[in-house]
Amino acid sequence: MSKREVRLMQGNEACAEAALYAGVKFFAGYPITPATEIMEILSRKLPQVGGVFLQMEDEISSMAAVIGASIGGLKSLTATSGPGFTLKQENIGYAAMVEIPCVIVDVQRGGPSTGLPTLPAQMDVMQARWGTHGDHPIVVLCPSTVYEYYTLTVQAVNFAEMLRTPVIVLSDAIVGHLREKVVLPELGELKIVNRKMTTVAPKDFLPYKADEDGVPPFVNYGTGYRYHITSNNHDEGGFPATNNHQIADSLLRRLHDKVEKRRSEIVITEEIMTEDADVIIFAYGCTARSAYSAVEEARKKGMKVGLIKALTLWPFPFEVLLKYSKQAKHVIVPEMNLGQLAGEVERTLKDCPVKVTRLNRIDGRMITPEQIVSTISEVI
Repeated sequence: MSKREVRLMQGNEACAEAALYAGVKFFAGYPITPATEIMEILSRKLPQVGGVFLQMEDEISSMAAVIGASIGGLKSLTATSGPGFTLKQENIGYAAMVEIPCVIVDVQRGGPSTGLPTLPAQMDVMQARWGTHGDHPIVVLCPSTVYEYYTLTVQAVNFAEMLRTPVIVLSDAIVGHLREKVVLPELGELKIVNRKMTTVAPKDFLPYKADEDGVPPFVNYGTGYRYHITSNNHDEGGFPATNNHQIADSLLRRLHDKVEKRRSEIVITEEIMTEDADVIIFAYGCTARSAYSAVEEARKKGMKVGLIKALTLWPFPFEVLLKYSKQAKHVIVPEMNLGQLAGEVERTLKDCPVKVTRLNRIDGRMITPEQIVSTISEVI
């Protein structure tokens, strides 16, 4: 039997190690609390595996560098927190439009603006979905443990490569700085996905001609293929088609469909003690930790309470909520903001006989298990 490596790891350390496991070879970023450890670790370790690390002058250029490296053929990642995430948004939209795979890690802190730079929050949920303008596809994964931070970072790289789209890992200051025991996966244990490359000759290549799965095969810049990139609405050759309404409609729908067609693979949730639950807690990130303890405590008191932990926030996991809509009488949504994801829960359950209760905290402190148990007692 092989001896697995066991470490006491910080969350941000797990993210950096997972990026290397997934084959990331390029990082560009700018220091920002509470995400800087990811940058520091990769600054040392990427050169050791033939990768490239760049500290850029700001977050805008960091995102641009990540896109450029990915165009050149490297799996690429950057990490930041809320204010830097805001600066990256224009280029995140660019990456979505021109279909460049990349991963953005956002270790959330309190806002708006500089806000609470060393304290946790979950205030970037809607920025992750709609921070860049226009109707665009996005995948957002959200860990609540150090091990999930590791596995979801690997999964984020896989989804980015598979779908040719930016993918966001939405962490927070608690999970990012938490230290837990992690049994590291062996090489080959976790699935690794590489982008689909073209098999046609240069003369036959169209950079945005999609296969049946909605994803165009890729080529690396500088390999003899003509590859025109524009963020304007474009045809299969990559050239502007801004006055062709049929092409505009077809392109935008394809960008969304390539994600929606894979909902069953992308949407990841964990259901805990939900089989007989009258009350469902819907939680994510650091708050899911408190929710788990609250469910255990409520069960000891004889209350039928279960937890749906969302590891994928976008696309929103409405299927699992609807699954319990006839069974549960109450859904409680604790989150460290003023209700950003609760609105999606309410929209999902608007035609169901289920009462949705919000539990919000925005002072830079965790929602405690006791607060959740108290809310459970109030709704039963």
